[in-house]
Amino acid sequence: MEFDNAFEVMLPPEKAWALLMDIERVAPCVPGAELTERVDDNAFKGKVSVRLGPVALTFAGTARFEEIDNIAHTARVKASGNDAKGRGGANSTVAFRLEPIPGGSKVLVHTNLMLSGAVAQYGRGVGMIQDVAGQIIKQFAKNLGEQLAADAPEPEAIPEPPPPAKPISGLALLFSAFLASLRRIFLGTKPADS
Repeated sequence: MEFDNAFEVMLPPEKAWALLMDIERVAPCVPGAELTERVDDNAFKGKVSVRLGPVALTFAGTARFEEIDNIAHTARVKASGNDAKGRGGANSTVAFRLEPIPGGSKVLVHTNLMLSGAVAQYGRGVGMIQDVAGQIIKQFAKNLGEQLAADAPEPEAIPEPPPPAKPISGLALLFSAFLASLRRIFLGTKPADS
């Protein structure tokens, strides 16, 4: 079964892409997901717990980036896993891409999911799977937004601008010049070099 989801990130595409490609940072934002091992730069092992109606499932498996285009901000991930209680498995290919929007980026996600074994019976209704996926994406986007807000540096206090320089008083300037002239006359000093 195939379905599409989307969410927004309040970061420009370059920063949003860097964040989404940081799996260790992003995985905890996915409801029910736990990253257990980084196999290499493009492959990971983990667990995902999900509820399909009354049935709670936990899949353990691997995910691997098959394609990454850092310029076009697109990627494709292939993931597979088996239910911990032997009730079946899931294989998916997830393609995602970023589009710039005012104030940030829109992440478009296309999922092709295949279930096998008893798990396929639990998820027989495509509508139920789409609803669950939609809720996971919605919660992921919320968690990601909260993490971004927590990671944002505190706005620095803007220092008070120095007070404007006081204008030079014409009377004070004239009086200083007069005193300097008197010193020269009575003390015989030369004017200071400027």
